[in-house]
Amino acid sequence: MADSGRGGFGRGFGGRGDRGRGDRGRGRGRGGRRGRKDEEEKWVPCTKLGRLVQQGKIKSLEQIYLFSMPVKEYQIVEYFLGSALKDEVMKIMPVQKQTRAGQRTRFKVRHADGSLLSGSFLV
Repeated sequence: MADSGRGGFGRGFGGRGDRGRGDRGRGRGRGGRRGRKDEEEKWVPCTKLGRLVQQGKIKSLEQIYLFSMPVKEYQIVEYFLGSALKDEVMKIMPVQKQTRAGQRTRFKVRHADGSLLSGSFLV
């Protein structure tokens, strides 16, 4: 009989430290992909617009906006604006939600992105 000294429960409850989550990640969105260095390497475009920008066939953001093309890769904007791109957190507000177990606190953030060259910002 393989009771392993725990009163006959076989594998028992826990014991491996995974707390029943299996291999589904860290739970509830905290932590995350910290310290990833492979994104800092060479940009490989995923869209046709990205390939045209990387080949040098599109010279400015104005050409993209002139034809109302959707920009789906952040590297396209970084390619044209580079170090002139600036962002700033303007306000952080706590928001509370009442649950059965108590209160759940989250935060709303007011954030601005823009270019120092053109003087335009998105809020």
